[in-house]
Amino acid sequence: MKREVWRETPFAVKLLLSTSFMMNLGFYALVPYLTLHLTGSIGWTLAMAALVLSVRQFSQQGFAFLGGAVADLFGYKGTMVIGMAVRAVGFGMFAYCTETWHFFVAAILSGLGGSLFEPSVSAAFAVHTPENVRKEVFSFRNVLGNIGVVGSQLVGTLLSTVDFFYLSVFSGGVFAAMAVIVLVLLPPIEAKNTRYSVWQSMSHVLKDRKFVRFTIVLMGHYYLSMQIFLTIPRFVEDVTGDKFFVGVVLSTVSLSVIVLQMKVTRWLEGYQQKLALIGIGTLVMGAGLFLLTFADSLWLMLINVFLYALGTMIAVPNIVEMVPQFAPKELVGAYYGFNGYSVAIGGSLGQIAGGWVYDLSKQLQMDWMPWSMCLVVGLLVAWQLLRMEQEASSVGKGRVQQKGGAV
Repeated sequence: MKREVWRETPFAVKLLLSTSFMMNLGFYALVPYLTLHLTGSIGWTLAMAALVLSVRQFSQQGFAFLGGAVADLFGYKGTMVIGMAVRAVGFGMFAYCTETWHFFVAAILSGLGGSLFEPSVSAAFAVHTPENVRKEVFSFRNVLGNIGVVGSQLVGTLLSTVDFFYLSVFSGGVFAAMAVIVLVLLPPIEAKNTRYSVWQSMSHVLKDRKFVRFTIVLMGHYYLSMQIFLTIPRFVEDVTGDKFFVGVVLSTVSLSVIVLQMKVTRWLEGYQQKLALIGIGTLVMGAGLFLLTFADSLWLMLINVFLYALGTMIAVPNIVEMVPQFAPKELVGAYYGFNGYSVAIGGSLGQIAGGWVYDLSKQLQMDWMPWSMCLVVGLLVAWQLLRMEQEASSVGKGRVQQKGGAV
């Protein structure tokens, strides 16, 4: 990040950036290795492990709409602290799970915690970041998050080889520490919603047809994003026969973002068609995943996941920036919360359908199936977002012509 941008960034945003880094460290240290723990030590099928992951995902994003509306009404700081504390309990519980239902309870608690803090953190970023540096800050947040992911792979690989128990305790401890730090150091953030009740806030968002459509289309993007937690780790271990290389491949994604994210953001900063950029990025992600069909060595996998990472660099900062452009200031949390349904549904499909198709492709010896589906999803998302971009441009031109006629 440029020095002048950093100087313009308020202390609250700097603290939130640090918090996001640490939460990514704790989250990514656990979740990819949870899949390997469930399918390895516990002996579950990949589809069953995917069900646990999707329950966590849906309990987080499914309730994020309500969590965001509550945060708008009662304030972002308190909602963050409660959410982080609940996530800490859920992640810590995985260390003690022995029965199937134990894992589902831990997954639900982990998700509910996220449903409280995630919209609050995103809304706080949007509210406190000056608009002229917003894209740079959001891009830097993506970079910091991926630095956390790289660190998490080192921690995750080390602790998972010792015992999954320690990995679970570590991840829960990170979120507990963040809850305390936010409680003590983050300045109070006033509630922005003084006009609407929780239900009125939710009704307002649901009536915004363009935003609802945008959220539905993004489900395809998150279908592809979730493969990083499920099919990619499983594929890497199947091809290489070693868990160590799972960390190598996932770290390649993160290192690519760390090195190139800010450059990609600057290269594209003059491109105003944000919806089209999200579509292009998602299509590049799908292409990178499709090419795994032909990856029979570590080097080919690294090249393909770099392409996947490039797609995220194009799409992710623009997704984060688009939500506040749809939302009234007092309802930013509710809009971020509702947008979470794209992760809830798309991510759950990515995990359940992705895991099922991967297992089926092994049974049928049709290894191209899961990756071809990813390419189709990328094409559909790009097509729909390009249509939305064209419709928005047509409306804008119509308004300009009307103004010209009136003069």
